[in-house]
Amino acid sequence: MKFFVLTLLAFLTSITYANTLQDAETIENVKGVTLELFDDHVPLLPDSSHMLENQRSLWKRIGDGFEIKDVNDKRVKKYINWYQSRPDYVERMIERSSRYLYYVVEEVEKRNMPMEIALLPMIESAYNPIANSRQKAVGVWQFIPSTGKIFGLEQDWWRDKRRNIIDSTSAALDYLEKLHGLFGSWELALAAYNAGEGRVKRDILKNKKRKLPTDYYSLNLPRETKDYVPKLLAVKQIIQDPEKFQLFIKDIPDQPYFQVVNVPDQIDTHIAAEFADIPYEEFQLLNAEHNRPVMKAHFGVQDILLPVESVDTFMKNLKENTEPLTNWITYKPIKGEKVTHVAKKFNIDINELVKINQLRSNQTLKNNIILIPSSPDVLKKYPITTNNLYSYSNIISHKIRPGDTLGGIARKYKIPIKDIMEFNELKSTNIIVGKYIDIPQ
Repeated sequence: MKFFVLTLLAFLTSITYANTLQDAETIENVKGVTLELFDDHVPLLPDSSHMLENQRSLWKRIGDGFEIKDVNDKRVKKYINWYQSRPDYVERMIERSSRYLYYVVEEVEKRNMPMEIALLPMIESAYNPIANSRQKAVGVWQFIPSTGKIFGLEQDWWRDKRRNIIDSTSAALDYLEKLHGLFGSWELALAAYNAGEGRVKRDILKNKKRKLPTDYYSLNLPRETKDYVPKLLAVKQIIQDPEKFQLFIKDIPDQPYFQVVNVPDQIDTHIAAEFADIPYEEFQLLNAEHNRPVMKAHFGVQDILLPVESVDTFMKNLKENTEPLTNWITYKPIKGEKVTHVAKKFNIDINELVKINQLRSNQTLKNNIILIPSSPDVLKKYPITTNNLYSYSNIISHKIRPGDTLGGIARKYKIPIKDIMEFNELKSTNIIVGKYIDIPQ
């Protein structure tokens, strides 16, 4: 009898576990991010307790590290309403952040900084590493060229380290620590990150002369800077309780998403993506620093970032590869040579040459480097894409009405259809009445 009872219990446990796994298979996996498969009320096998630990949510860790004081401010409410009315935008932002957030949280935690700092790229760039502003700010932390150089972010023809998640995060946290040391509060440090430390210093001095308070909320800052901390606090409140605001925040596991991998000193971005067996867009989002279709190290080997689960596939394919790792020729023009002459010399369409190298068709070349495809088939197989100017600080939301078309919306706001589609991550030009389209300004 005892044997029968034990056998029955084991059978029932195996059914429970199998059903749990079957249910888990219906949970969406996005870009290789495994969502949480178990919750507290699901029985686990004794030897499966490590699964729960490995799949715990990063959001709880983030929430436990919040330190900046909440305020009952109308600006906070304004931005909560702003995000609440844009659920699609919030989902896209969270989806993008899932690639980088674990790494950023680790770095913020190492420095004992408030965990609100890990959310800052959500208001700077919506965690988009290819975001560019019209002020020439770049990357998830939105460094302008001069500040990027001050904090060691290399910017040249081949790469822009402001888009590198590891280097730019280190630079941003260095800068914020410096600002906190200068001003003594995280609110003022954040204001200085947005408006510049000189502007914040001047406003503090003005208030001191008038014998007025010098805290963040008492300063006469630019409107964008006045909204900066409230916007961050709005995101914080949404992350803490998304259900309260009728928003969906997908779970992010508290584990690394990407891994650093050494690669040869010259390799095409498309080939690297193919070796890793990941979509090219995924490779770009993890390695956005590269300005060209070929990655070239300055000295010896170089690093790329790959999803953790793709590393073994990449290394196997790289080891077994017998073909050239690049489809491009590097050409150094003669001083004074024109773009048209180079196009004729290599029998390449001038428009393609201009697009590949970001030149003007009537340009006279000096000490430029020119990339030339090694064969006409290269551009057919690997079309060139360019980064667009997206500003996340000024977005118009257009509610789709009966009769609206994407082309009509594009004409109304004087923005290319492809830019609207890319910004909203639309797969086709089909739009749904009642939904919102976000228009970057």
